Amino acid sequence: MAQKFNYPKIGIRPIIDGRYGGVRESLEDITMNMARSVADLYAAELKYPDGTPVQCVIADTCIGGVKEAADCAEKFANNNVGVSLSVTPCWCYGTETMDMNPHLPKAIWGFNGTERPGAVYLAATLAGHNQKGLPCFGIYGRDVQDMGDTTIPSDVKDKLLAFAKAGMAVSIMKGKSYLSVGFVSMGIAGSAVDPDFFQDYLGMRNEYVDSTELLRRIDLEIYDRDEYNKALAWVKENCKEGEDLNTKKKSREELDKDWEFVIKMTLIIRDLMVGNPQLDKIGWCEEARGHNALVSGFQGQRQWTDYKPNGDFAEAILNSSFDWNGIRAPFMVATENDSLNGVSMLFNYLLTNTAQIFADVRTYWSPDAVARVSGWMPEGRAQQGFIHLINSGAATLDGSGQQSKDGKPVMKPFWEIAEEEAKACLDATTWYPANTGYFRGGGFSSKFLTKGEMPVTMCRLNLTKGLGPVMQIAEGYTIDLPGNVNEVLDRRTDYSWPTTWFVPNLTGEGAFKDVYSVMANWGANHGAISYGHIGADLITLCAMLRIPVCMHNVAAEKLFRPASWASFGMDAEGSDYRACSNYGPLYK
Repeated sequence: MAQKFNYPKIGIRPIIDGRYGGVRESLEDITMNMARSVADLYAAELKYPDGTPVQCVIADTCIGGVKEAADCAEKFANNNVGVSLSVTPCWCYGTETMDMNPHLPKAIWGFNGTERPGAVYLAATLAGHNQKGLPCFGIYGRDVQDMGDTTIPSDVKDKLLAFAKAGMAVSIMKGKSYLSVGFVSMGIAGSAVDPDFFQDYLGMRNEYVDSTELLRRIDLEIYDRDEYNKALAWVKENCKEGEDLNTKKKSREELDKDWEFVIKMTLIIRDLMVGNPQLDKIGWCEEARGHNALVSGFQGQRQWTDYKPNGDFAEAILNSSFDWNGIRAPFMVATENDSLNGVSMLFNYLLTNTAQIFADVRTYWSPDAVARVSGWMPEGRAQQGFIHLINSGAATLDGSGQQSKDGKPVMKPFWEIAEEEAKACLDATTWYPANTGYFRGGGFSSKFLTKGEMPVTMCRLNLTKGLGPVMQIAEGYTIDLPGNVNEVLDRRTDYSWPTTWFVPNLTGEGAFKDVYSVMANWGANHGAISYGHIGADLITLCAMLRIPVCMHNVAAEKLFRPASWASFGMDAEGSDYRACSNYGPLYK
């Protein structure tokens, strides 16, 4: 069952010199064609999480003054516009034509041409935005173009797409929910869900369901029973069970009951998030509605897992891009109800439309330590050591790296995944009976090994008292270890959990001086890992939300923040903190 939302649209505002009598008339077609070319770009390059092309809304007329600006604002309000882009090839009247909505992410593309001064409008109107406290991104091409040239230069295209991806993420989150199933897990601060953060920074509401709701729905059979039978048959055919590594082993009958239980948990957590019209048909009308949740978290440990089967299977399958219903969009479900890592996963997901790995940032392995325990001295990407990313079997199965493009392992948006790739992810995964030292109630945990040489980005949102939210970002690569080395290192932790070996890209400075420093500076026990190097997009998104970035290894030339950030000092990261503090949360 896919999540169905009314996705917001990108609004495009063609801005024109308002002087009739020759000037405006000569620019009407040029300006409107500029808007249409951007709309075509977005439709071709960007997709919503359901795989459909992003939709754009263009103002009915060019905007040459305040009345047309107001008409455009009304059209945007009536058409669910969540992102605002102004485009112009010429001089126009800045504060008369600018977008004044404080909650819409906004940018201006000022055409670099000599016939009409589009760059002058860009500079003047960015100054107007700055004076009025309305942060706006400025887009200006490096090379002069001829008036009427409808091509979009590559540098302009990159910024248009970066702005739109981040802006759509902001607008998709607004009005949605974080669903907390249970509450604080093992004293983890991130699972003490902070409603002020969600409301003020993300425009999201918080929904809370006690874990006993799962038991109620299981006992009263409040789930689609036909789908349950379908899921059970699929699990028996596709989910390979591993050896029970526990000293006290469960009987076959007990293991079968655990399978039945965790499958029902999966159906119910999904239904809690997005609802299920099938429940209406069996008389459970309220339960059919769901909680409009874009992301959720399951507490699990310890009260639940001391008593009942764990949530690893439910979380792993929901976080994956496929299940018994076929290939579909992944759900974002945070292990241990770590809402801050759940939001980190959500940020990554909305920027990429790909499933996300939830993992502990567990162990830094130095070259000497690896050599001591395995006899192998790391080399290549691993020569300065690496980080073991591993959690209790709840990571997306997409993270196994069994999908491919041009012969290389990747993680794809669900609409690009082939049936055989989904099957390969399942075949690469073994489901071990849960470690009863951790999970007294049993259950199953997934085990796979992530393929190496995938570009990935790990991020984590943290809350700091007196400061608020801050973001950490580490771009890098997954790596392969020699088989015997992987076995030796993997056996030193829980062998029944999935493993990803990660090496961050190093800069030689600060937190990225070496691999150890990345581990030492990571702000919490969890990280959200996305396919691709998306650090620059994350930084753009955080600037829109007014969340400063305290740690990253993105090249300076890739940073793209609102124009007003330059007013807060010459140090890019310090100015980010000052700007975010000055403007405050987006929705406060």
